[in-house]
Amino acid sequence: MTANVPFPDRDTVAEKLAALSEADKSYLALLMENAAQDDNLLDGLRRHLDLAAESRLLNSLKLENLGLWLGAQAPDGLQIRLMETARSSQHPAYQAFRIGLGRSGGLEKAYPRSPER
Repeated sequence: MTANVPFPDRDTVAEKLAALSEADKSYLALLMENAAQDDNLLDGLRRHLDLAAESRLLNSLKLENLGLWLGAQAPDGLQIRLMETARSSQHPAYQAFRIGLGRSGGLEKAYPRSPER
């Protein structure tokens, strides 16, 4: 009996997020177009952030840039889940990602504030 392994698996997504080359960006953008793949993307993102948190050297600028890129590229329906993931830990790796995600303005574009009366 074989277990159902999600495609793409979280390690593959984590590798794409870590490298973030132009080819990886295209792959991830295609992944974000399919809402059924949101869980796989978020599992890979959590894996990437956890690996960054465990590393001896934290590249916070790279994590901020990842947050900035994902926030700018992700569809509206994914914005809240990205922010929930970014806020799920107080580790500096998650904080750096959250800073970039906030700077992208993706959440504000997806869910604009209602005008004050």
